[in-house]
Amino acid sequence: MDTTVATPARSGNRTREQLRPIRILRGVLKHPAGSSLIEWGDTRVLCSATVEEKIPPFLMGHQPPQGWVTAEYAMLPGATNTRTQRERNRVAGRTHEIQRLIGRSLRAVTDMTALGHRTVTIDCDVLQADGGTRTAAITGGYIALYDACRKLVQAGLLPAIPLREKVAAVSVGVIGGVCMLDLDYQEDSQADVDMNFVITGSGHFVEVQGTAEQHPFSLAELTTMCEFAQEGAKHLFAVQQEAIDALPALHALGARQPE
Repeated sequence: MDTTVATPARSGNRTREQLRPIRILRGVLKHPAGSSLIEWGDTRVLCSATVEEKIPPFLMGHQPPQGWVTAEYAMLPGATNTRTQRERNRVAGRTHEIQRLIGRSLRAVTDMTALGHRTVTIDCDVLQADGGTRTAAITGGYIALYDACRKLVQAGLLPAIPLREKVAAVSVGVIGGVCMLDLDYQEDSQADVDMNFVITGSGHFVEVQGTAEQHPFSLAELTTMCEFAQEGAKHLFAVQQEAIDALPALHALGARQPE
C-alpha cells in the first residue's frame, strides 16, 4: 500500500484510522430480557434479547446439555433513502447471511453449557442505515445478550453470566489505495476492498469477511486492515464497557463480568 497517497475527505473530517461517533444505550425496551440501541455515526440498530426455556430440536439429547444463542436481522422500510420492502414470507439471501453471522459471533463468546436448557434470540432491527449495519448489530447485540444473561443471574436461574469475553465487529476498506477504518455508506459504495472483522475482547478473530470489489489486495494491505480492525475493536470494547458499567453492581448477584 502506498502510504504517501492522500486520504480522501471523510465524514466528520475523520482520519483513516478513526471510528465514527458511537453510543450504546441499554434497557430501551420494556419487555425483552435485554435491549440496546446502538448509534454508530448515522446508523441506528435496535437490539433485543428474548429468553425462552427451550432449545432447538437438533440439541435434544446433546451431552452435555447446552443452550443456544441465535439472531434475526431486519432492515425497516424507512431505514434507507428508498423504501425497503418488508421480508414477509421469505428471508432474502443477504438477510440470512447477516443474521447467521450475528448468531455465530455471539455464540463464539457464550458458554453454551453454562447457559443451560434455554435459547436466547437476539433481534436486530435497523432503524437507519449508513453503512456498517451488521457490525453495529453484533456490537450492540452483545450488550442485549449480556443484559439478558445478567437478568437470569438476578433471577437465580444461573450462578454466573455465561459470557467468556466481549465481542464486537468493525469494517475496514481500501479506497484509492488508502486503508480506512469504519466505512460509511458513501465510502463503502466506492471501496476497492471491503472487509468486516468480528473480534473478541482477547483480540482473537471470530470471522473475517473480505471482498475485492475493484482491485485485488496484497498481503501487506490485509495486514494493515487487520491492524486497523484490532485497534478499532479496542475502542468498541471501551464503549461496551461504558454501557455495562451503567448497570447495577453485579457483585451482589454473585456474577462475574467478562473481560
